[in-house]
Amino acid sequence: MRKKKIAFFAEILIRDFDGATRTMFEIIDRIDRTKFEFIFFCGVPPKEDIGFEVFHIPTLTIPFNKTYKMASMVGMGPTIAQRLDEYNPDLIHVSTPAPLGYFALKYGLKRNIPVTTIYHTHFISYIKYYTHNTPLITSAFEKALIQHNKSFYNRCSKVFVPTETMKEELEERGFATHNMKIWRRGINTQLFNPSKKDEPFIKNLVKNEKTNIFFASRLVWEKNLQVLVDIQELINKKELKYNMIIAGDGVARVELEQLMPEAIFLGHVSHEKLAKLYSSCDYFLFASITETYGNVVAEAMVSGIPCIVADGGGPKSFIKEGINGFICKPNEAKDYLRKIRLLENHPEFRLRMQKQGIKDMQNLTWSNLVEDLFDDFEGIIEESIFKNAKKRKSNSNDLDSSFLFTVSSDLQFSVAS
Repeated sequence: MRKKKIAFFAEILIRDFDGATRTMFEIIDRIDRTKFEFIFFCGVPPKEDIGFEVFHIPTLTIPFNKTYKMASMVGMGPTIAQRLDEYNPDLIHVSTPAPLGYFALKYGLKRNIPVTTIYHTHFISYIKYYTHNTPLITSAFEKALIQHNKSFYNRCSKVFVPTETMKEELEERGFATHNMKIWRRGINTQLFNPSKKDEPFIKNLVKNEKTNIFFASRLVWEKNLQVLVDIQELINKKELKYNMIIAGDGVARVELEQLMPEAIFLGHVSHEKLAKLYSSCDYFLFASITETYGNVVAEAMVSGIPCIVADGGGPKSFIKEGINGFICKPNEAKDYLRKIRLLENHPEFRLRMQKQGIKDMQNLTWSNLVEDLFDDFEGIIEESIFKNAKKRKSNSNDLDSSFLFTVSSDLQFSVAS
């Protein structure tokens, strides 16, 4: 049986760079090489051999976030198109609606090749964090980005969206939903689970007996980091016995450390250390409203730590209010602390919440989810092959009819003469 050929487009292909690339590598690591052949087009290539051809495209740095780079399409279109023509893919998968992704979409549409994408990043929600001092510019940029994203996602054959909440938000913004399908993210439950709890480790880290509030994410302002600052100020003001522990790195780290000198900053941590932190801390707090999914919240829940999250973005879709976690007003520091203090005062309630969180998350295995994704890829390819064959047959019939009409007309002309 012929292998199905997929061309995969991504800006950055570095394992564990962020939530999106972690998802990409969960897919890459599970490719069935007896069924599929892949070629990868990217701006920042993987640091490891992934076992498939990687077509590297020059990059440029994003001005407002220097940790990110994107593929530069200047003069690259013909070269990429030539390699695609040679490869002749059955399906094109695009990770980001950037210029490289847009090129891949247009290539696919022109050649009747199905184009799929995963809604990894909710870019629309980022704008206000970079233009917050200029409301008119914020509004204009937001409208332009919504229009740009609608133009991209509405024309894809299939858009895999991580949560029902995110699908509803996109629908409210005018996105088409007929081509959307819910495809959740998985969790490595062998790594993230309550057995990783290590009390000596956490006591050695904080060197006190205070309650530990944990936050993990890239440290960029679009993660609603100002709320962490506000919470730390409230802790200081009320002299509450809480430690704020922050894992992650990013362009906002230096400024955040200056604003929160009492907090414990860990920088980038390994998955093994992250698993210990989840299961050993007392509460996981996540104020970001820009997440499409929120991998860290799912990982924290399955690790047995009560989660208190913002009312916005993907993470709130995991939470059943007061049952397996709490949802807070996004920018109200008092609300987060109020929920934490409620659990502090009712340990039996806290224990029930922990157990329910573990139960609700432990079935989200990557193996099952990736298998479902590849099944969808196969179905989309087979449907495309059928449609294209039907179209060719229709065109062939039209040609036959035209030929018969021409021959008949010529005969009539000959008889009349």
